[in-house]
Amino acid sequence: MLSNPSQILLRNIDYVAQDDVLLINHEADDLAKQLLTQAKSVTTLALDFNHYLTLKKALAPQLTSHFGHQLPASDNPQQFDTVIIYFPKAKALIGYLIELAAQHLTPGGQLMIVGENKGGIKSLPKLMPAYFSTPVKRDNARHCLLFTSQLISEAPSVNINNWVSQYPLATPQGEITICNAVGTFSEKKLDAGTELLLQHLPDLNGQVLDFGCGTGVISAALLKQNPSLKMSCIDINAMALLSCELTLAANDMRANIYPSDGFAQITQHFNAIVSNPPFHDGLNATTDIATAFVKDSAAHLIPQGIWQIVANRHLPYADTIALHFDTFDVPAQNNKYKLYACHG
Repeated sequence: MLSNPSQILLRNIDYVAQDDVLLINHEADDLAKQLLTQAKSVTTLALDFNHYLTLKKALAPQLTSHFGHQLPASDNPQQFDTVIIYFPKAKALIGYLIELAAQHLTPGGQLMIVGENKGGIKSLPKLMPAYFSTPVKRDNARHCLLFTSQLISEAPSVNINNWVSQYPLATPQGEITICNAVGTFSEKKLDAGTELLLQHLPDLNGQVLDFGCGTGVISAALLKQNPSLKMSCIDINAMALLSCELTLAANDMRANIYPSDGFAQITQHFNAIVSNPPFHDGLNATTDIATAFVKDSAAHLIPQGIWQIVANRHLPYADTIALHFDTFDVPAQNNKYKLYACHG
């Protein structure tokens, strides 16, 4: 089933006839494979690891898939006739994606940008840099817009440092430096949930997993408290993984940082799993994910391992935790968050 933006692209497939196409920030469908009925080749760059895995199932000749914040490094960046961008949910990210697209377009090459009206794409003409022509609206259907533009002059080289903000952050373990890549949610103060978690941590040792690491706040705080920890940091978002990598480097810390769709890519067992899990927007949308998270956590803890998370009070964790752990405790809570602690 194609998403609405993908359906708009498919009905405008003539725009990519016989083109080498790069698809950036695509969604969890096989639009890339369907474009091959007209395009000469399609290369994809997913910023969401789940979307990457979904497309990987749609194997096809002339289809190459990648995950990350950029294509694999090369002395001669691959060039394309057309680059297609799905307008990101984090509007601030579009500037980076446009600059990235320009690196891979042939002179005069075509840029197509598609997105849902409610996602901010209506403001695109005001956001386009001068090295692209004024965007032209090509389609308006299924609550989406499709724009095209051409690369009309040489674009600046992408310098990722221009898209990363850096700032000090006070934590219960001491001050750390945070590096926040554009498109990654972060505040310049410790959010209340993470603060509650860090204020009530038991002594940790050995292998520790930071599930949904984001910008690396929790991992950096834990390593500041105990530099001997062997941290693993996983997330599904490419910009979050980049942020975490840069945050730990800025604090002269090291960890094993990699993408995982839930626990699917995690093979080891841990002395502790610590998380402010990213499941906090609406009960219906998050119950299944939260249930899987608790079940898989229990399976990846060593005997007597520590599992400690913070979650919005309204999320139904207690019953699920009781199913998969012998006992659990709520060592702290406030009017918005609860802290859950268990042993494997």
